Amino acid sequence: MTFDAVTTAYRCGAAYARAVPRPIVDVTARVLSRAAASASAERRMLVARHLCRARPGLSGGALDCAVDATFDSYARYWVDSFRLPQLSPEEVDFGFAVEGYRNIAEPLDEGRGVILALPHLGGWEWAGFWLTQVMGLTVTVVVEPVEPPALFDFFADFRRELGMNIVPLGPSAGSEILRSLKQGHVVCLLSDRDILGDGVELEFFGETTTLPAGPATLALRTGTPLVPVGCYFDGPHGNHAVVQPPIPTERQGRLRADVARVTGELARRLEGLIRLAPEQWHL
Repeated sequence: MTFDAVTTAYRCGAAYARAVPRPIVDVTARVLSRAAASASAERRMLVARHLCRARPGLSGGALDCAVDATFDSYARYWVDSFRLPQLSPEEVDFGFAVEGYRNIAEPLDEGRGVILALPHLGGWEWAGFWLTQVMGLTVTVVVEPVEPPALFDFFADFRRELGMNIVPLGPSAGSEILRSLKQGHVVCLLSDRDILGDGVELEFFGETTTLPAGPATLALRTGTPLVPVGCYFDGPHGNHAVVQPPIPTERQGRLRADVARVTGELARRLEGLIRLAPEQWHL
């Protein structure tokens, strides 16, 4: 599939999800997710590997079912996301529950910004829409540039439609994030993938890898609370979020060592959030 065809496919998927009744969309998404799971042995193997890391001992038929559930969950993510702009704030609020919201509200009430560190888990777009449309907050999201530019523009415009301020990952991202934090806004950072490959080396689910240093660096340099958050599908159409207490980010030594320490604690928090529903981990 060419780049232009990929962009067209996403646009058509969004239009279909919004135009067709939800039960029919759900059936279509399930059929397509199972087809994708069967068609790509490499991707299925990667999903199985992630599941086994998050839930040791998973094997056989139980692993196959969990892999299928992961593909189904990812399809639901897109269906829910594409249909969000059609929902009223009341409908979004009705379909969302949150634990620990005070960990976001308290710093904001003091006029400070908040850094939310999330894994690629469940329906995080719904949570962002809830923050902007229901709670009336200004939310800045750092997103990965994708090719072709038309596809990136589609994703960026879609998230702006949800009320989010979009910052492409790149040289100017840091200054824009700092500006948002100084203005007392919420900054959301997906933190379980080191896109640039220059992050902190650590152990994550029992294997050595790297996670981005940005969340810890921002928190240490600005004094902004670094709050881990997990978002989950709950039942056929519900969503809920778990907002953990901030990670301690007091300076203890050299910045590099502090970044490694805080990122290590963030990795442990992310592991715990993912283990609550590993079949919703869409990495």
